[in-house]
Amino acid sequence: MSAPVTAGAVDAPAATGQDPSAGRTPPVRVRRRRRDRLRRDWPLLAMTAPAAALLLVFHYLPTLGNVIAFQDYNPFVGDDPVEAFWHSEWIGFGNFEALFGDPLFWDAVRNTLTITAFQLVFFFPLPILLAVLLNSLVSARLRGFVQSVVYLPHFFSWVLVVTFFVQMLGGAGLLAQEMREAGMRPFDVMTNPDTFIVLVTAEAVWKDIGWGAIVFLAALAAIDPNLYEAAAADGAGRWRRLWHITLPGLRPVIVLLLIMRLGDALSVGFEQFILQREAVGREAAEVLDTFVYHQAISTQQWGLGAAAGLFKAVVGLVLILTANKVAHRLGEQGVYAKS
Repeated sequence: MSAPVTAGAVDAPAATGQDPSAGRTPPVRVRRRRRDRLRRDWPLLAMTAPAAALLLVFHYLPTLGNVIAFQDYNPFVGDDPVEAFWHSEWIGFGNFEALFGDPLFWDAVRNTLTITAFQLVFFFPLPILLAVLLNSLVSARLRGFVQSVVYLPHFFSWVLVVTFFVQMLGGAGLLAQEMREAGMRPFDVMTNPDTFIVLVTAEAVWKDIGWGAIVFLAALAAIDPNLYEAAAADGAGRWRRLWHITLPGLRPVIVLLLIMRLGDALSVGFEQFILQREAVGREAAEVLDTFVYHQAISTQQWGLGAAAGLFKAVVGLVLILTANKVAHRLGEQGVYAKS
């Protein structure tokens, strides 16, 4: 009489008559599939190769320069910048200690975050509203004219934008002159530190609201018109169609741009603030980028400036990853799909 077979004594694949390698793709087949995909997609790869090369040369390779943040970097040591890397003194986290110990740095960070939060509330929704309004225009000619008008300021330099606001709102500007003629006491908006955050937001709105609406107009064009017709047939009014069709259709784009804006929370611009810093004072207009210019580049403290830049990059990365995680929990794809 044979001994009873205990559980697990017989190998499962052998007991069922299956090949242990069943279900596995042979390496030869995998290589063949890769060759087939390469043969099929090589025109697309060839077209993207120049852009990938530019990204590598001008974005990824320069990140190696972050080593300056851990050095007392002196570009005049040696015959070229590469040799200066090797001969500059390594000081570890000394630049970060000096940076975090500077109260002016934290003033700049506080101003930057305050301006970012203010613009998220009062600027970020405006391109969405403009896109919805433009999309509701029946006349294509009128829509094209309005788009051209609101897009144009994006191509102006910040020097021209600030000059325009000075001529309109400055102490000798049009608004002040009209107030004097009306017997009123004029006020100079351009030199008032208390309203500076409103001023820079208004300048950004005037310059970029039209350009920011382009992405939302593209998203609106992708919404199926049949959804609006079906909703109207069911008795849904304009506001219900906006709430239940338009905004859900825009939601993925809104979440994506909001995440990207949070990643740039410590970057509110340089030219706009450097041009107006002296008019309103450092306390109101000093942001992180102008701090790096005045405290690092102007004084040739290259390591301090690199430390500030690396700090911005790390904070931006943490904000993007956190915001993207929140987007995944809310059911949105975000910047990248959930793995």
